Amino acid sequence: MGSHVRKVEMPGIGTRYDVAGNRAPQRVSVIEHRDGRREIYSFENSSTDPTSVIELSAEQARLLGAVLNGSYITD
Repeated sequence: MGSHVRKVEMPGIGTRYDVAGNRAPQRVSVIEHRDGRREIYSFENSSTDPTSVIELSAEQARLLGAVLNGSYITD
């Protein structure tokens, strides 16, 4: 399939997950802070500077994960 996730420990900060795919025009990195916050960075494949950054609380990250996973159900 060509897609992969690379996990990188960031001492004193948390963990970074780099998500890439062969056909995607960009790559995405997620930093999981020790306090539960998440930062999502979007990069053009050849760039080292992010084109966008989103910061999520732990609760927002859980809800977004459920939506992206297709498991979020509303009343």
